[in-house]
Amino acid sequence: MKISIVEDDVLLRENLKLLLSGESGISVVSAYGSAEEALAGIKRARPDILLADIGLPGMSGIDLIRKVKDLMPDLEIMAHTVFDDRETVFSAIKAGASGYILKGSTPRDLIDALHTLAKGGSPMSPKIARKVIREFQDEGVDEQYLLSHREIEIVREVENGLTYKDIATKLGISPHTVHTHIKNIYEKLHAKDRPEALVAARRKGII
Repeated sequence: MKISIVEDDVLLRENLKLLLSGESGISVVSAYGSAEEALAGIKRARPDILLADIGLPGMSGIDLIRKVKDLMPDLEIMAHTVFDDRETVFSAIKAGASGYILKGSTPRDLIDALHTLAKGGSPMSPKIARKVIREFQDEGVDEQYLLSHREIEIVREVENGLTYKDIATKLGISPHTVHTHIKNIYEKLHAKDRPEALVAARRKGII
């Protein structure tokens, strides 16, 4: 089983390489500190599995998963992250991840999950599996998490550095309406301020 790792934490990346390289039947063929590095080298490495962090500097792990799947449709991808919120979980799965393991899982759990993935399974940490089950149990849950077209427009203008007043003028709406949209955006993205909202929006591929 040939594995490529994407992890920006140098110590964790080295520990993962040591752990996995010491396991019979597993070979770490490449390790990268960013999504950009992975995209530049992964086709040459030709792994069977990509073990990818989500919270990466620059391009997010979600975007990496999506782009790698376009390049290598048969590659199995395991998300390995601290993020356990619903939006990140489903964004990763929709982007192409077939497994989702939380950091903090035991080394044995991680290794077993990689073997399961290689055999065609979809391993997930128990907490993540529960979220997936609840998704199917709660009818209509998707709608409350989706940003509207107008909200997406506003998030993108916020990223461009426009003030609420400038956004209102550009979109032909009142500043009060912009403020209301911003409040709703923060709630849907589970963000308390502008920087958090932008990080969440980037992670989901909204901007």
